Amino acid sequence: MPTPPQPVEQDPRVYFAAERTFLAWIRTGLGLMGIGFAVSRFGLFLRQITAAESHLPARTTGLSLWSGVLLVALGVIVNLTAVYRHFQLIQELSSGTWRPGRVSRDAVVLGLLLAAAGVAMTIYLILVR
Repeated sequence: MPTPPQPVEQDPRVYFAAERTFLAWIRTGLGLMGIGFAVSRFGLFLRQITAAESHLPARTTGLSLWSGVLLVALGVIVNLTAVYRHFQLIQELSSGTWRPGRVSRDAVVLGLLLAAAGVAMTIYLILVR
């Protein structure tokens, strides 16, 4: 005689899936922080190259520094939001109030922010040759 299916809240695969999603968000946040650090240090690298070649003070806008800092800050926000959402989801699963099929607002907001940053960088690269 087959056993009846467990409620979603008691199925351990649901909790494992929630943990995998949480870890994917943490990876995304760490990636953003790593890219932000590299972008901010790239401006320093360009200043050093310019100073070594021309022996003149390097002219800089500081754009790479601030865009790198913003990416690092965005990575921190993504990680903190991931922790908050993970605790919230586990609590919903434990209490039985979880509803399937909800759109992840966090993912949509992150996608829109990164798309806007990409458009801004594209415009910058076209204007500054």
